[in-house]
Amino acid sequence: MSRRTEHIYYISQAGDALIQKLQHIAVSLDEEEELTHFDVINSVRIGFDVERVTKRFYDFFKKEHAAFLKLIKGIPDKELQRWYVSVMLNRLMFIYFIQNKGFLDGDPKYLSNKLAANSTKGKDQFYRKFLCPLFFEGFAKTEEHRSAAMNKLLGKVPYLNGGLFLKHQIEKAHGKNIQIPDRAFKKIFDFFDQYQWHLDERPLGNDREINPDVLGYIFEKYINQKQMGAYYTKEDITGYITRNTVIPFLFDAARKKCRIAFEGKQSVWRLLVENPDRYIYPAMRHGITCHVRLDLPGEPPRPLDNPVPLPPEIAAGLDDVSKRTEWNKPAPAELALPTEIWREVVFRRQRCEEIRAKLASGEVREINELITLNLDIEQFAQDVIETCEGPELLRAFWEAIAGRIPEKSNEKPKQGVTVLDPACGSGAFLFAALNLLESLYEACLDRMEAFLAELEKDGRKKTKKYSDFRTILQRIETHPKRKYFIFKSIAINNLYGVDIMEEAIEICKLRLFLKLVAQVDDVNDIEPLPDIDFNIRAGNTLVGYATYDAVKKAVTSKFDFDNAMGRIQQKAQEVDELFALFRQQQTTLGGTVTAQNKQALQDKLAELDAELDQRLASEGGVDSKKKFTQWQHSHQPFHWFVDFYGIMATGGFDVIIGNPPYLEKRQVHYEPQHLTTGVSKAIHAMFIERAYQCSSETSWASMIVPLAIVCTQRMEVVQRILEQGRNVWYSNYSWRPGKLFDTVNRALTIFVSSSQGDSPQSFSTKYQKWMSSTRSYLIPTITYASIPRDRKSHWAPKLGAATEQAMLQKLLGIKTLVGESIGSGQSRIFHRTTGGLYWKVFTDFAPAFSVNGQAAHSSRETSFGVRNDKHTKPLIAVLSSDLFWWWYTIAGNLRDLNPSDIQKFPLPDGVLDDHEVAKLGAEYIRGIVKNSSMLVRQQKQTGCVETQSFKIQQSKSIIDRIDTCIARHYGLTSEELDFIINYDIKYRMGIDSDGG
Repeated sequence: MSRRTEHIYYISQAGDALIQKLQHIAVSLDEEEELTHFDVINSVRIGFDVERVTKRFYDFFKKEHAAFLKLIKGIPDKELQRWYVSVMLNRLMFIYFIQNKGFLDGDPKYLSNKLAANSTKGKDQFYRKFLCPLFFEGFAKTEEHRSAAMNKLLGKVPYLNGGLFLKHQIEKAHGKNIQIPDRAFKKIFDFFDQYQWHLDERPLGNDREINPDVLGYIFEKYINQKQMGAYYTKEDITGYITRNTVIPFLFDAARKKCRIAFEGKQSVWRLLVENPDRYIYPAMRHGITCHVRLDLPGEPPRPLDNPVPLPPEIAAGLDDVSKRTEWNKPAPAELALPTEIWREVVFRRQRCEEIRAKLASGEVREINELITLNLDIEQFAQDVIETCEGPELLRAFWEAIAGRIPEKSNEKPKQGVTVLDPACGSGAFLFAALNLLESLYEACLDRMEAFLAELEKDGRKKTKKYSDFRTILQRIETHPKRKYFIFKSIAINNLYGVDIMEEAIEICKLRLFLKLVAQVDDVNDIEPLPDIDFNIRAGNTLVGYATYDAVKKAVTSKFDFDNAMGRIQQKAQEVDELFALFRQQQTTLGGTVTAQNKQALQDKLAELDAELDQRLASEGGVDSKKKFTQWQHSHQPFHWFVDFYGIMATGGFDVIIGNPPYLEKRQVHYEPQHLTTGVSKAIHAMFIERAYQCSSETSWASMIVPLAIVCTQRMEVVQRILEQGRNVWYSNYSWRPGKLFDTVNRALTIFVSSSQGDSPQSFSTKYQKWMSSTRSYLIPTITYASIPRDRKSHWAPKLGAATEQAMLQKLLGIKTLVGESIGSGQSRIFHRTTGGLYWKVFTDFAPAFSVNGQAAHSSRETSFGVRNDKHTKPLIAVLSSDLFWWWYTIAGNLRDLNPSDIQKFPLPDGVLDDHEVAKLGAEYIRGIVKNSSMLVRQQKQTGCVETQSFKIQQSKSIIDRIDTCIARHYGLTSEELDFIINYDIKYRMGIDSDGG
């Protein structure tokens, strides 16, 4: 990604310039056209919307899947029947991709032509007489191991190996009875033939082009995502999470091996000093310098162009708050990112200059700081590897990434970084890790070649120096395609995933296979696909024994007269040895893995799993054979200690990434065990705990989860796990106007948690809002701020600037709270418990509400009493202030207004007795009543509902006066007051939604 960041950024800037011109055209149109500039923006962007193509394909695919399902026979269980249709269509789509490259007998219409030829040999024989032989003979055996008749039937097809074309468990159980008529294949081929199937990563040029990314989207849409809590994660999120976990782990590992490279003036950190702009994302730098310096590492730095000056009317407000009269107006495209106002431009420029100064002065000397400053950590990693001055650092990175082959026969190989997604779905995060590791893998190999070239240049070609580099490169050169071999090695050695849905696992593996085949242009260069059935596993992440200690506790809870624990461990070690051989054979030229090898491994695993299943079920009170079978089916136990024994026995996984299901415990049909986060009743919380149970002491983890993790009491248990001796970063994202998942209306948080450190810290971002059209600038411009580590509350404040840090400390220093003014007085304050994305409305009367003309009470409306009646209007003023809105934003869940959100708001002595505050409170109430209107809705269940609706934006000037008045009570500076009055102003006063 990093090498293309600049080009992608400036291309997107050109697109945005076009869009901004179209905005002006749209605004000038007659209002009667009912066309806003946002309509124009969305119309333009639709033309470049890849998802639109995949959605269209999916709509038709869904119909074809249903039609195919109706025609299949011989599988007694409906669920298995549906699953088998997915298996079959996955295989056929894979074939469509590779036949388009001419890999199947040189025929880009191989399947359709074979179906037509086969129809002359008898009715409905294509499945049994052609497809099954193609799957289980053609792709599963080399040409010399097939019979002459088989080679004649199939033509020239490659040996692929891989789990995709071995007999599926459904075929093993029901293969003799499965029947699929030819017309089922004719229909699906006619559908597939309408599309152009491309394996490369080119942008989709028209509605008839399909690439492998479509498969991930099919999984997202086809699986019942609301029931399973599964959502397809886009590349900006998977890239951010993967970069900020995998790379820091590699740096930590390399530093332990080669500490000298990280110390002194000539350390790896010099790159940041020599060329700071190289590691600040282009979006962050936009509009600050006329041109961007793109020096290569090691080259002498060229002087920066002078910063683009701010207009005088904007610059005047830098040091004088009273002169910020133009700061809330849109800024021009040459200085601003799309939709930015001047206030945002100024903050981004100041932040960019701060970061640049830190880098240039040499202050940044820890990999963690690249996360805190949101720098291009991937570019930095590549540059560090490519400029290694000595072989020791290069060896350290290579071993961290790829592991080490033992020099002696009695040594065990050292495995490289292990990356786990415990809810992998169709593999979005594993793909991000695959692409990242490949770029670093290549960087290491390029640097090895450079070291050897230097030897040859010096006439020392035959020296033993760098012999390990020569061995590595020679081993790779024996493979036909270097990139194919690299991707294959990473898939086998570095990537691991678990998911409860078998269909998701199969799509994940299919996409990995397609990624490999995409690297090959000549069919003769195809090596056998990896068999990653033991890396990407189906099972329940939350049900099963995770660690040695968990198994030991279960076994020794009763008298262990037959040494069951010793036997289990011995069997697990045997399984691991078989697995190591299984894995090694796949990355050795000429190495083969037979079906017998695989079956032996599966049998030993099944035997161990069955024993542990029995023990776990008995813990849950399952005491009969029938109940046990039902329990296995409903719980789908997965025993990490056994299934990934080699990794777990050596400490656990190095990197944990993913997007766990957003479900409550009541929504699942299984009972998680041995998890302290069970008290939260949130499945994603339990996933986080399980992830840490399966991770090493030096691990890094990152997931995207609901925002509740930073602002609800039940998530305190999760915060303790994340922050226990570790650094943690929370970045927080709104769900309106833009949203991270198109189908999820909920706020989200991405956490990154480091390995344990000496002086751990916590950081967070503000509650970020954006337009969907500006999403590409979201991740590159996020800003972290340090948050208190010893906080007494259950929330991790959502801060994004030093100004907020100072204000938070002031408010936390106030000992009296609003809750002390709430009591049983005659006066009451009314408010809604939900809703209000940009304003919270407090009144001293119940807002009008009626159903079918009859006065009623809204279930979303509530009230509380005020202890002293004369404090009612001052309290309404305080709670209606922008200061309270800021407090609610940094502390609350931004969806509900809970009693604690109000009661725990700091309230300085004297503020409620301030006559000016009371006067403003009364004026505010009169204003919102005057500007209110009745909102009428027709609802199916209740009929005509009328609600008093308040246009709070029209009272902003009164609110500003309230904030100005109470600022002295809270000790706010003029800078802080300006921040509060203008907090979130673009969205609160302007843009209401993506549509207008």
